[in-house]
Amino acid sequence: MPPEGERSENEAGPSPPGGLLDLLGVAAIVLDTSGRIVFWSPQADDVFGYSAEEALGRHAEELLVHAENRDLVHKLFAEVMGTGASWAGAFPIRHKDGGTRLAEFRNMRLLDDLGDVYALGIVADQTTLRRVETDVALSERLVSQAPIGIALMDTDLRYLLVNPALERINGIRAADHIGARPHDIVPFLDVDTIESALRHVLLTGTPLIDQYTVGRTPSDPDHEHAWSVSYYRLEGSNGRVIGVATSVVDVTERHRATTEADRARRRLAVIADASARVGTTLEVETTAHELADVAVPELADLAAVDVLDAVLAFRRTTAPSDGPELFRALAVAADHPTEAAAAYKAGDLAAYGADRLITQCVHTGRPVVVAHTDRDDLLRIARNSDAASAFARAGVHSYLAVPLIARNEVLGAFDLMRAGNPLPFDEDDVILAVELAARAAVAIDNARWHQSVRNAAETLQRSLLPGEPPPLTGLDFASYYQPAEASSEIGGDWYDVIPLADEKTALVIGDVMGNGIDAAATMGRLRTATCAFADLALAPDAVLQHLDKITRGLEHYIATCLYTVYDPHRRQCHIANAGHLPPVLAHDDAPPELLDLPTGAPLGVGGIPFLTTTFELNPGDRLLLYTDGLVETRHHPIDERLDLLVHTLAQPRRPLGEMCQWLVQALRHPDDHDDIALLIAQATPLTPT
Repeated sequence: MPPEGERSENEAGPSPPGGLLDLLGVAAIVLDTSGRIVFWSPQADDVFGYSAEEALGRHAEELLVHAENRDLVHKLFAEVMGTGASWAGAFPIRHKDGGTRLAEFRNMRLLDDLGDVYALGIVADQTTLRRVETDVALSERLVSQAPIGIALMDTDLRYLLVNPALERINGIRAADHIGARPHDIVPFLDVDTIESALRHVLLTGTPLIDQYTVGRTPSDPDHEHAWSVSYYRLEGSNGRVIGVATSVVDVTERHRATTEADRARRRLAVIADASARVGTTLEVETTAHELADVAVPELADLAAVDVLDAVLAFRRTTAPSDGPELFRALAVAADHPTEAAAAYKAGDLAAYGADRLITQCVHTGRPVVVAHTDRDDLLRIARNSDAASAFARAGVHSYLAVPLIARNEVLGAFDLMRAGNPLPFDEDDVILAVELAARAAVAIDNARWHQSVRNAAETLQRSLLPGEPPPLTGLDFASYYQPAEASSEIGGDWYDVIPLADEKTALVIGDVMGNGIDAAATMGRLRTATCAFADLALAPDAVLQHLDKITRGLEHYIATCLYTVYDPHRRQCHIANAGHLPPVLAHDDAPPELLDLPTGAPLGVGGIPFLTTTFELNPGDRLLLYTDGLVETRHHPIDERLDLLVHTLAQPRRPLGEMCQWLVQALRHPDDHDDIALLIAQATPLTPT
C-alpha cells in the first residue's frame, strides 16, 4: 500500500495544499460580452488586490487596466470573443494599491449551454511564474549536466529520474532505470545495504553522506571502481515526502591510490616483520618455518618452503639439470586448517618432474606465477593427483613460486597459494615474495652450513669422549654430556674416568675455551695426554703441570681442568685445580658443600704452580664435577648460581643414574647455549676379600 497521504495513479482523492498550482497562485476571472466581471476566484484577490465583493459586476478595464492600455485591451478582447482564438502573454495590470504589476495571462472564449459567450482569463503573477520557471530550468540543467550521478526515487524506491552521469556510471540506459528498483539495476553491488540505507533516510529524514561503495558495473565489468554515495530525502513545500535522492561521485582514482598506499604500507610491514622474525636461529627448519609464518595470511593463505634434498646433503655441485628434482618440505603454514595444508607435510620428500612448476622455478631461478589456476595447473603444482584434488576442494585459485637463491645457488622454492583471498597474485605480490625469499635464503644457507660444521664437530666431540670403563673399586659414577644448542657451535667440554694401579681411579673434568672443530680437536689432545700422564701414577698437580706445558704449545688455546685421584682403601681424594669451577661434595650424612680449593691458573697460561689438596670421600658421599655450562648465565652472578647448585643438591637424593639429567633440567638457564659435561662419583663400601 502507498504511504499515508499518498494515492495510486488511478485513485481519486484530494491533493494536499502546497502543490505547484498553489505555489504559482493561479487566479481565474470570467467576463461577459460587455467586459463586466461575473466570476472571481479567491486567488485573484492576491494577484489584483481586490476582493470578490469589490470586483464582481464591475468592468475589468476600469478596475484592472491603466487608461493608456485600454485600447489594446479592447482589441485583444474583441479578437478572443470574435474569433475564439486564445491569447497568451504578459500584460501590465493595475493593482488595488495603484501600482503596476506584470501578470501572465492565458485568455480564452467560453460558451455555456445557453449559447452565451464569456471570456476566461487565467492569471499568475509573472515574477512568481518566472521564479518557478527558473527554478525548474535550473534544476533540470543541474541534474542533466552535473558531472556526478544523480537519481530520484519515489517512496517505493522506484527510479523516477536518472541523469546522464549516473547512466554512464551504471552502464544502463536512463529509460531502463525508470520504474525499476536498485536491486534490478545494481545487483553486482551490496544492494541490500544500499536499499536499507535508502529506507532509513526515507523514514528518518536524516541524510547519509559520503557512504563508500566498491564494486563493478556493466560499464566496466573487468575493473573495480569506488564511489562516494550520499542519500537525502526530498520533501515538497508542504512537507510531503516526494522520495529520496541519490548522488554518486566516482572516487576510483582516490580509492586506487589509497589502496596502493595501503598495500605498500603492508608490504613494508611484512618486510620489517620478516627482518625481525626470519633467521633468528641457525637452524634450517626453524628459519623455514619463520619464512612461511611471515607470509601467512598477509601474502598468501598457504605457504610452503621446499628445499632441494641434494642441497641439504651438500651433494649439489653442478648447475640444475633438465630432469626431475627431489624436494624436502621443511615448513608449511596455513591461515586456517584446510585440506590444502594437509596435502603438504613438513619433512616429507617428494619428487617433481621437469614439467612441474616448482621444478621449473628452481631450474630457471625465476618466479613462476599462475594468476588463475585450473585443474591442469593444480596437477602441475601438487605432488600427486590426490593433493591436486585437495587443492581444488580447498578453493586454491592462484599460485606463486619464487626461488630461494643464496650465493648464486638455488636452494629450493618458496610456494604460495591463495584460496580464501579472492585476489589473484599480481606483480606486486611477486616483488614482495622475491624480497622475502632472498632474505630467508641467506639465513637458510647460513644455517645449513653452520649445522654441517656443527654436526662434524659434535661427531668429533662425542668420538673423543670416553666409553664405558671397566668396573671400579669402591666407586660408582654417572656421566653426562650435552652439546650446545643447534644455533651455537660445539665447545671443548670433556670428562674422563681412568682406572689406575692399586684400584685407584682418576676423575677428570675439563673445558677448552673456544668452540668448533678446533676446540674439539684440542680437547681430544688434552684427554689423550691426561690418560698418558695418569698411567705414570703422578700426583694431580704434576699431571696438570705437564698438561699446562702441552697446552702452551697449542695455538691460541687455554683450558680449565680438575684432576682427581680417588684411593678407595684410604677413602681419600687427591685433587688439583687449573682454573676450573670448584666441585661439590655431597656428604651422605651432612649438607653438601663447595670444596675450597686453590683455584690455580688455566692450562696454557704457564709460570704458575698447581697445588694438590686431599679430602675424605666416605661410602655414600658423592663428588660432583661439572663444566660452567651447568651454572653460568648472562644475567646472574656466578656466586649466586653456585649457591643454587649447592641448594639443589641438598634436596632429597635421587638415584645416581637420574642425577645428571635432573641437575641439567633444574639448573640450565633457557638463554644459555653452552656445552655441559657432568661427572658424579659416589664412594661405595669395599667388598671384603
